[in-house]
Amino acid sequence: MKLFGPMSRREMLTLCATSATGLAIPPFSSATLMAKDNPLLPETNPEALGLDPRKLEKAYDLLQSWTQGANAPVPGGAILVGRHGKTVAPRFFGKQGPEANSEPLRTDAMFYLASVTKPIIYTCGMILVERGLLNLSDKVSRYLPEFTGKNKEATQVLHLFTHTSGLADELPNNADLRKQHAPLSSFVSEALKSEAAFQPGTRQSYSSLATILVAEIVQRLGKMSIREFVKKEIIDPLDLKSSGLGSQGFDRNRLVRCTVPEYQAGSDFSWNSKYWQEFGSPAGGMFSNPGDLAVVCALMLNQGKGIKGQLLSPATVRMMTSNRLEEMPEMPEAIRRTQPWGLGWKLNHLGHSDSWGDLLDRKVFGHSGSSGNLVWMNPATGGFCILLTNYLRSRAPWRLVHLSNIIASSFLP
Repeated sequence: MKLFGPMSRREMLTLCATSATGLAIPPFSSATLMAKDNPLLPETNPEALGLDPRKLEKAYDLLQSWTQGANAPVPGGAILVGRHGKTVAPRFFGKQGPEANSEPLRTDAMFYLASVTKPIIYTCGMILVERGLLNLSDKVSRYLPEFTGKNKEATQVLHLFTHTSGLADELPNNADLRKQHAPLSSFVSEALKSEAAFQPGTRQSYSSLATILVAEIVQRLGKMSIREFVKKEIIDPLDLKSSGLGSQGFDRNRLVRCTVPEYQAGSDFSWNSKYWQEFGSPAGGMFSNPGDLAVVCALMLNQGKGIKGQLLSPATVRMMTSNRLEEMPEMPEAIRRTQPWGLGWKLNHLGHSDSWGDLLDRKVFGHSGSSGNLVWMNPATGGFCILLTNYLRSRAPWRLVHLSNIIASSFLP
């Protein structure tokens, strides 16, 4: 059902039919807000998408309960669920920031995505693969000659895409660089010199440094900054009006303020600082909103076809969203089977503490972010889930999983 403007005949019939069967759409809570801007994807009611509205309402109620009161564990958040290229209108809850006197969360709010940025950067790399400019099976040193050192000689670009390079997650001097308001080039220089803890393809260890180096490959081959590449090749073709690698050009009042880690508290380099917001780190510097991310989800579930045409080939999408650890002969079977990764996109690690939910199998792909975000797509149902918040995920990762389980249970045949 359209929330604004006239309903189509089909939507009117759907509404009447669901009312007759006792599954009428639950009333929207007055404590929640819905976006009023023009969505990029068509909006409809849950029943039209084969979703149980009562289950969705439970997810909305749960997030609302977490955002209420002076000591709310989650300052604010948004939920958007979609299927087959359409969505239910996003809901917004709570506050724009963690401060006690923070204003209510805006319906045009732009969330700090943290590591949900990474798949976008890897998509840039895959665009270069499609153009015959980059080979994943090549050694990293072919594209970055400075990439030398222990355990690094045999490292392929593929290992950077799958977090199997042995590189650390963060630089040892990460905080010092940020205190200095260092540019991206400084982080790249340090990442190139960093050591690898193991031989590539023999283990898996999540690495933000690997993503930074992929961004540098994109910059060198694409002959433009990674911010420019993301805008030209992804944001503009998908007509994303509320997304950017870094916050330049956007009203800072729209930016959601996060609960920050202790080492960032009170600093001028925290996630909420002007420096970091505009920095646009390839490892975690994008801002976006639920509607824009829904377009990305629909793209990946529609074999790379976006709202303006084919952005990625079906072959690219297939390789990005299936377990690429299968072709690593030295990868232990236990890791290969239970901790699958695609090319930039993570697959659900069912049975592990970092799983996104108990009702999602290992073919569900997506990504999470330390600032309290989770996005997943399920090829089996054609559905996707976008959970964006501003609480520190590491303090209670189970909150996103609880929401995810409820939403996964709402998908009907």
